[in-house]
Amino acid sequence: MDISVKNILFFLLMVWGFPLGYYRSKFRKIIYDTDSWTINIKPLFWKELKGLFGTIYPKNLKYKKFRKFYLVYLCIYLLLLLSYLYV
Repeated sequence: MDISVKNILFFLLMVWGFPLGYYRSKFRKIIYDTDSWTINIKPLFWKELKGLFGTIYPKNLKYKKFRKFYLVYLCIYLLLLLSYLYV
């Protein structure tokens, strides 16, 4: 059985990517201040990007805590993706 590094990285990328939809949905609901599920299918990106890389709700602790978690999650996802592409 030949298990290569690329196969392991692919598996890690898939497993790490499973909760991405949930986390993005949760972040968008905080950013757009809604509980509607339709926020997941709307292509609204600018406020989401401002909220991810800036601070649009400086007094909202839930937003700040989840933004930090989501940024770390996305950075690890990006590192896994780049590792997979360049190995």
